[in-house]
Amino acid sequence: MTRLAIPFHAEDLSALAKSLRQQLDSHLASTPQAPSHLSLLNMLARAAGHRNLQALRAQASLKPAASSVQPMPSAPIAPARGPRHPGLSELADRALRQFDEQGRLARWPSRHQVQRLAIWGLWLHFDSRRIYTEGEVNALLQAQHCFGDHCTLRRELVDMKLLSREDGGRRYQRQNPQPSEELLPLLQELRRRHRLHAGRRSPPAEAADAQAIAG
Repeated sequence: MTRLAIPFHAEDLSALAKSLRQQLDSHLASTPQAPSHLSLLNMLARAAGHRNLQALRAQASLKPAASSVQPMPSAPIAPARGPRHPGLSELADRALRQFDEQGRLARWPSRHQVQRLAIWGLWLHFDSRRIYTEGEVNALLQAQHCFGDHCTLRRELVDMKLLSREDGGRRYQRQNPQPSEELLPLLQELRRRHRLHAGRRSPPAEAADAQAIAG
């Protein structure tokens, strides 16, 4: 059988391993069978920041064949380091670096403390005045992150009590805990990024946080 060699590049090996493990956990939670060869390839592609294997294959086909050329991820990747963003704590600045210029979560942070700050950036997109089905939650999260693991993000939102989950997962609703002082400038910057991109609706501002982070 003819094999197609596809160049594979991971920006952060630790983040790739974490995403792959989370995808495997999610798969095994829904079925006791090991993932198929194709499923594993899709998991690897998503862990590296691609939508799926087809996106990785398409991206690789656009690059000239040369061992020194590495394929770029299909989704924009936020800078891993550089000057501190003014007004942010060190942890909040690390969290902001996980988001791209459109305000989407480009990768899952390796540090637990940074993960908890980054999750608030997804919380912004929910409206506490409405009830969401699990499918609607999944669709919203899929639109707002780039590494293909909405199940982990949904679980973290519920575990952090930023979303309530009722009726066996049929009903979700945004909760409104008070963001910490450390979080406010981070959320304000993420709102700004969303407003700057044409065609993107700014996340719903709630009474509890609108004055502090609406900008």
